[in-house]
Amino acid sequence: MRRRVRVRDVPIGGGEPIVVQSMTNTDTADVDATVEQIGRLERAGCEIVRVAVPHVEAVKALPRIIERISIPLVADIHFDHRLALASIDAGVDKLRLNPGNITDSEKIAAVADAANEAGIPIRVGVNAGSLDERFRDAKHHPTAAGMVESALHEIRLLEERGFDRIVVSLKGTDVRMTIDAYRAFARESDVPLHIGITEAGTAWEGSIRSAVGLGVLLAEGLGDTLRVSLTGDPVEEIRVAYEILRALGLRSRGIDLRVCPTCGRTGIGLESIAVQVRGELGDIAESLSIALMGCVVNGPGEAREADIGLVGGRGQGTIYLRGEPIGPAIPEDRLAGEVVRAARELLDGSGN
Repeated sequence: MRRRVRVRDVPIGGGEPIVVQSMTNTDTADVDATVEQIGRLERAGCEIVRVAVPHVEAVKALPRIIERISIPLVADIHFDHRLALASIDAGVDKLRLNPGNITDSEKIAAVADAANEAGIPIRVGVNAGSLDERFRDAKHHPTAAGMVESALHEIRLLEERGFDRIVVSLKGTDVRMTIDAYRAFARESDVPLHIGITEAGTAWEGSIRSAVGLGVLLAEGLGDTLRVSLTGDPVEEIRVAYEILRALGLRSRGIDLRVCPTCGRTGIGLESIAVQVRGELGDIAESLSIALMGCVVNGPGEAREADIGLVGGRGQGTIYLRGEPIGPAIPEDRLAGEVVRAARELLDGSGN
């Protein structure tokens, strides 16, 4: 079992539930925009949030952001260790340091000492794209072995200062190399693992790459906290993260929407029904399974296994509530609304 590290009141590792993280894409110096985005992330289920700290103006904004949010805040630091020291003074709950661009051992020691005094953890954030030249291969390419070596080198520097509140990540765009790096590191250290596929892409390709890479690691028991990295609104990262965790039975949040793929047997406009149900129930935080089926082949069986089910055909459908059909068949144009109504009533306790 990996050691446990606390980010304020959120435990990482030690057998605790896997923690879902994200990162804002606002200008951190814009306090209102950053706080607004963090609020949306938190409502979506984000448990730790990271902000970029590339300059002094961002550091100055940190105390005003911290006083207006509820979840722990991580300062993302590159190149200048003084920004890390200033972020600690500003009250952040965790640092991310990149060993590829802060390499001076004395500067790393200074940050470790300050973080130790403040009682906050540090993530050693190794990234294939910024891997220090010392750890690249003969052709200057990053490798899984080099990423692991970089992480272990940085960890040794921190531990030499008596600092052990460490989390590590070994992220790359290459999914297979990233998987290999995490596997190899896990054999060498009990430091908690922050997993992710970096520069994964827009919501479409990024979700697929993340699901493949993170799915493999999580299925092998590797990963104590994660971020799904997507280009665009970071709220989508949270939705994808929970769906990956749900698929492996590790965590569950919001609606678990099961929809048949549709074929020549489908007797209702299932896609539009599913889109409407997803849109109207997207604010739900409670775990709720909904099966939307377009014919009677697998429909009744799937509907009986869900909290709310729909079996459709010939322009109408039957609603199931916890395995039992309720009421007469409903015309197609009312099906989405009836599924939403049944879900809301079940959640507020008025359902049968």
